[in-house]
Amino acid sequence: MRERESSGGPLDRVLRLFTDVRSGEGLTVLLLAMNVFLLLTAYYFIKPLREALILDESGAEIKSYASALQALILLVAVPAYGALAGRWPRSKLINRVTLFFAACLVLFFFLGRAGLNLGVVFFLWVGIFNLMVIAQFWAFANDLYTNDQGERLFPLVQFGASAGAVFGSVVVGGLIEPLGIWIPMLIAAGILLLSLLVTGAVERREHPAEGIRGASSDPGSRGGSTSTSGAAGAGVEREKGGGAFSLVFRSRYLLLIALLVLFMNWVNTTGEYILGSVVEDAARGAVAAGTADGQSVGQYIGSFYSDFFAVVNVAGLLLQLFVVSRIVKYLGIRIAILFLPIIALGSYGLIAFLPVLGIVRWAKTAENSTDYSLQNTVRQTLFLPLTRDQKYKAKQAIDAFFWRAGDVLSALLVWVGTTWLALDASGFAKFNIMLVLVWLGLSVAIGREYTRRVKDRSTDGSGVVG
Repeated sequence: MRERESSGGPLDRVLRLFTDVRSGEGLTVLLLAMNVFLLLTAYYFIKPLREALILDESGAEIKSYASALQALILLVAVPAYGALAGRWPRSKLINRVTLFFAACLVLFFFLGRAGLNLGVVFFLWVGIFNLMVIAQFWAFANDLYTNDQGERLFPLVQFGASAGAVFGSVVVGGLIEPLGIWIPMLIAAGILLLSLLVTGAVERREHPAEGIRGASSDPGSRGGSTSTSGAAGAGVEREKGGGAFSLVFRSRYLLLIALLVLFMNWVNTTGEYILGSVVEDAARGAVAAGTADGQSVGQYIGSFYSDFFAVVNVAGLLLQLFVVSRIVKYLGIRIAILFLPIIALGSYGLIAFLPVLGIVRWAKTAENSTDYSLQNTVRQTLFLPLTRDQKYKAKQAIDAFFWRAGDVLSALLVWVGTTWLALDASGFAKFNIMLVLVWLGLSVAIGREYTRRVKDRSTDGSGVVG
């Protein structure tokens, strides 16, 4: 049996160099990696533009407050998405949501060329786009795979995300100076449309004859032909129904993940404020001193962030390719989930004592590259032993609202820290150290719960615990 699982075509054997790919799994996982590659390429085409617009027009404090406003918008957007997920078939949901965001990019292009100040609006939109479209993709991937398949294959899928982030940030860095900040938006819209072709190819491969089921229909199905265990089964029926937020609060496991995401993003967003404020000061100082090579403040910031994202994403790509699958395989999710908070603890400890641009940049590089590779793979894996409603509805609530709730708390911290406490980069880093300790505790609890769920799944065949 093991020999048959380890055989397969040339593609399966090549991919097996990086993770445990079984016979017949190679093409689907490669298509999924290509799909998320395109989504992350589009995102990293527009992410430096977002930073350039809001920091040039408004500054680092307004950027922090805008992150908080995203959470309020998501209070409406997440239930609306959940309603659509319950009504539309999976393919229609993915196609229509992606087409909506592509159309928005075209609209931003024309408004920007018309001379409107779009910094805050575009920042809000990019944050919602990133969370909802990427969460939607991972819900799709979770829907196709069993728990065992996901643990083996998600590192390879996440490699596609890391590669897309690298490709997008490197390419857009060379386009900002000759083309400006508006034309890359049109290119990103075209990339989103291309991603829909790949999504369709995956759907046709996984449902060659029976058609495509809805995101919440036929709960006994696991979605694809690669999913042979029928693991959801009757357990899905126990969790079917209810809104996105009610699903989160009914499950201790989902609530722990939600709190983890909240604290993780609270730490990260505060760290982004630290970096943004330091970069903004450096940009204005360089322009004033005439050492910015003729760039404006916005161009200087955009160029810095494109370089920063490129380094972060190359490091994340290398981690994803050579390290992540081995950590998951040999140490397990329970240990893998502890890596990022430990790195963050060291990073902010360093910034607390040496809050200069070089130190802040490389500390954030270590934190973000681990976040984008190992942590993201682990975080997506946590949703494997869940029901379809939990994946499409509750996951959106966690990955969108609770993520942005961390931004709200970070914005509140920035406001209190700058208005009343006169905190500098060192002061904010010290506060982050306290948050990371809570994050570590949540990671330990989730690791235990995940292990229990996987064990329950292996003994009763459903693996679905409320």
